[in-house]
Formats: sequence, C-alpha cells, structure tokens
Amino acid sequence: MRIVDFEVRKECPPQLCDCERERLLDDPQADLAILRLNLTEEKRLLAHIEGIATYAQLQKLQLLLKKNLGVELQIAPGSGEVRTVRGFQIRLLERPGLCRKTRAAIPAAVRRCLAAHPEIAFAILNENDLLGGV
Repeated sequence: MRIVDFEVRKECPPQLCDCERERLLDDPQADLAILRLNLTEEKRLLAHIEGIATYAQLQKLQLLLKKNLGVELQIAPGSGEVRTVRGFQIRLLERPGLCRKTRAAIPAAVRRCLAAHPEIAFAILNENDLLGGV
C-alpha cells in the first residue's frame, strides 16, 4: 500500500461499494487524485454545486472536476421530451476510487441546482438545440 501525504477517503464497507479504493492504493502507477474527495470535501463540493447560479459556473465546475479529480460529469437532455429536471441525464463516469454514493450524490445535487435555477436547464437545452434557438 502506498503512503500518501493527504487525507484519503475512508474505506467503504465491504460488498457495498465498487470503488476499488484498495486496488488503487496498491497500484504504484495509479492516479490518486480522486481519493482527495473525502467525506468533508464531498460535502463542500455538494454545497458548492447547489449554490451554482449560472450555466457558465456549471461548465467551470465540470472542467475543474475533470482537471482536479479526473472525473467527468456529463449533463445532457434525455432521449425523450424534457419536461422537468428529471428529463436530464446527469452522471459521473465510473472510475476507480470513485465511491458509489458519490456517483449518486453529485448528480442529485446537480438536479437540485437545475430545479432551483431553471435558466441553467434552458441553457443546456438550448446548447443541444432542443429549443431551436428560441
């Protein structure tokens, strides 16, 4: 097991998560950036996501997640009609070290953000040309 100089996320209960945290720590070539997202940092991230007020801020968050943690957050309209924020496909791509709970909590926070700021949802729809430039 590698020694790291930062606080890493605590171990998930066995059989309940598929994050492969231990395998990641055992691999000397692995990128450990995702393990910086411990429970305290995850709570801060979720609060930050819910505080986002513009589409530009959401796009910046997506870039920072990719740059700092190596995690890709995908937000796109669903294949059917989008009537509510439930119509959006929001997910974090799986990656070793990313906890199952985190993969569910971050999209849920984004949905709450979209529900609080419908103009962001409209911007996403407009970017995907679903509003036809209206």
